[in-house]
Amino acid sequence: MRQALLAVCLPVAVIAIWQYAAREGSLFGGVLPSPVHVWQAWVVWAFGPAGLGFNPYSGTWLANLAFSAERVAKGFLCATIVGVPAGIAIGWNRLVSGALDPTIQLLRPIPITAWLPFSIAVFGIRDVGAVFLIALGAFYPIVVNSAQGARDIERNLIRAALMMGAGRWAVLRLVVMPASLPSIFTGLRIGLGIAWTAVIVAEMVAVKSGLGYVLWDAYYVGRMDVVIADMASIGLLGLLTDRIIVIIEQWLLTWRRLQSFHS
Repeated sequence: MRQALLAVCLPVAVIAIWQYAAREGSLFGGVLPSPVHVWQAWVVWAFGPAGLGFNPYSGTWLANLAFSAERVAKGFLCATIVGVPAGIAIGWNRLVSGALDPTIQLLRPIPITAWLPFSIAVFGIRDVGAVFLIALGAFYPIVVNSAQGARDIERNLIRAALMMGAGRWAVLRLVVMPASLPSIFTGLRIGLGIAWTAVIVAEMVAVKSGLGYVLWDAYYVGRMDVVIADMASIGLLGLLTDRIIVIIEQWLLTWRRLQSFHS
């Protein structure tokens, strides 16, 4: 309960100051609506009657949320399936590191926005293009953190396993993988955050549905109340999915939590 109260203190303070400053109805000459207006726009967006009318966003929040969440799930899963084994291999084997790591470090600085023309040219305006961009964005932090986790394993652990008769694959499975999990989960959390960023970028251009599409469309027609409600929805979804990974990490890595200073 104390942690929950601490977590909401800053957002509540920001919203209160924002509402007080916008007590005339808006800020910056009408550009920024008040929190009350944003809340009212979100209620209509989420629970209003869907269909043709003066408000094209009415009742479409859940559908667009589902579109974005599905794309993030697909892209993040692809990045995890490829990134974790590749990172472990890079950190564990020098030959694999020499073959893969330079190429990954060459491509990693290229921003997701630079891949948009490539994605549209290859995949067109379809979901697969958005999933590609999401997977690409999430892949790099996952593979880099997984590789670092495999490199940072204490040498005495590996020596002890070899002295007890463990083969190379047994050491990889029973020593390297468990010891790398803290770094892997760090990469997963960073990758998931980038995945939510990438889905918004992709949906602004590469597809015609989802929270990113609504955000750009609402900005284009001057509906800043819907834009801010969309931003808040993205942030809450990112927070929720991050907490899910943290819960899984705490469940799998009980030994690390017990050794932590904060526990």
